[in-house]
Amino acid sequence: MLRNTRRSFVALAGLAITTGLGLLPLEAAAAFPDKTLRLIVPYPPGGAADVMARGLAQHMSGPLGQKVVVDNRAGAGGAVAAKTAATSEADGYTLFFGTLATQVINPALNSKLGYDPMKDFVGVSLTHLNPRVLIAGPSVKARNVAELIETAKAAPGKLTYGSAGNGSSSHLSGALFEMLADVQLLHVPYRGSAPLLTDLLAGRVDLTFDSFAVYEEFIKEGRARPLAVTSLERMTVLPSLPTLNESGLKGYDVSNWLGVFVPAGTPADVVETLNAAVRKAMAEPALRKQLTSLGIEPTSSSPGELDALVRDDAPVWADIVKKSGAKVD
Repeated sequence: MLRNTRRSFVALAGLAITTGLGLLPLEAAAAFPDKTLRLIVPYPPGGAADVMARGLAQHMSGPLGQKVVVDNRAGAGGAVAAKTAATSEADGYTLFFGTLATQVINPALNSKLGYDPMKDFVGVSLTHLNPRVLIAGPSVKARNVAELIETAKAAPGKLTYGSAGNGSSSHLSGALFEMLADVQLLHVPYRGSAPLLTDLLAGRVDLTFDSFAVYEEFIKEGRARPLAVTSLERMTVLPSLPTLNESGLKGYDVSNWLGVFVPAGTPADVVETLNAAVRKAMAEPALRKQLTSLGIEPTSSSPGELDALVRDDAPVWADIVKKSGAKVD
């Protein structure tokens, strides 16, 4: 990616977590909430996004005084969940766990998406920064990126890479790899990371660009092999693993972000109450420890800063999509 989201928010994360908790009092909307809230997640259970969403929901419930339940709605690269959330009542009881894919990449890939991220949603808070790892399954003999590129060039279109769905950030991570490495891979879309994991370990798909959190156990067991990190900076949990930029793909920088959104028209005081709950949740030491051990960076932001992130990333990814030639069938 041409701009570094992680660098843009690392300073913000510390400021928001250390000083922001008292800025937006939970009692700002006295009557809200008085019933269970729903957090719609655009991927199935078992994947990295689901793990992040469930931790967030659990730790938001305390500050809000109400349960926050996770509602998994997989399909169409997150578009099914996004459309469900966008058309829900704007009362603060339906939250959407939006991602780089649902809010930025999907509109660049599909003009008939059925929702407009900038018009149909209002940001609540950024929550997670999650760089991806290029992971090879047992069917791949290459031990590093150079060997992988050599293999791909020798047999164009033979190596497969799985993604969490058409339009997902893992899909575009692969498309960007093809463009910068000048190779041709075969894209195989799945309905989330969990079914993809099964096929990669079984050798039915060769590669993926996914979260370390999903593959940690299998990497340690030697059943999956990490080849490189997609962000510009190395991961603290995999300090010896080079970045793709270091491996010869100059300018390669993809770091998935996730955050909480609500339907447009949600009252401002309700958004502030939700923002305060998210900030408090993301500051919980137990949650932060769990996330960082999985290579995920917990963070938070103001509603306006999340909206600005969507606006700023949109033209960057539209350009990447155009140059890569990636399309949604």
